[in-house]
Amino acid sequence: MDFKSSDTVPGPRTEDQLPHTAQAAVKIVIVGGFGVGKTTMVGSVSEIRPLTTEETMTQAGIGVDDNYGSESKTATTVAMDFGRISITDQLVLYLFGTPGQERFWFLWNGLFEGALGAVVLIDTRRLEVSFDVMGRLEERGVPFVVAVNSFPDGPRYPIEELRTALDLSPEIPIIECDARRRASSRDVLMTLMRFLHSLAMSGALT
Repeated sequence: MDFKSSDTVPGPRTEDQLPHTAQAAVKIVIVGGFGVGKTTMVGSVSEIRPLTTEETMTQAGIGVDDNYGSESKTATTVAMDFGRISITDQLVLYLFGTPGQERFWFLWNGLFEGALGAVVLIDTRRLEVSFDVMGRLEERGVPFVVAVNSFPDGPRYPIEELRTALDLSPEIPIIECDARRRASSRDVLMTLMRFLHSLAMSGALT
């Protein structure tokens, strides 16, 4: 279709426009294994309509994807989720949720590019998946916090037991959350921002 100079090109919806007071924007990635709640967290906390790239799961994933604990899922993220939240009038976070299935992990490097920090969402029913996730962040030098997403049938462990099981250093924050709740997801992001601030103040964040 050819556009004429008089044609009006629709812009973003009013509610999706960046606040005029915004002075700084930070890229945050939300990572984790398949079905841990990354899409849910982005959707619950985003102040704009989130962009998702979910596709219907097919038989092609049988024997390839580990969906233990998420057998009822019918769709999966194949590229990324995207959302935005204003932490203050001046500070905006851009949220990028990564695909969880391992066959899509090759996309992670591009999503990590330029990220100041990350949230690692974990499911206590599948802690072993978290090691590869955290290892990739450490390789890229991306600071992260760990958020334990609450599932009704997931076992509950004391935070320090989880820290030991995940072999996390004492300074890395671990927080329990419910990714379905906006306030809970926002608390996770605030924990990450405080952690990043402490790293910056100590000179550990470059």
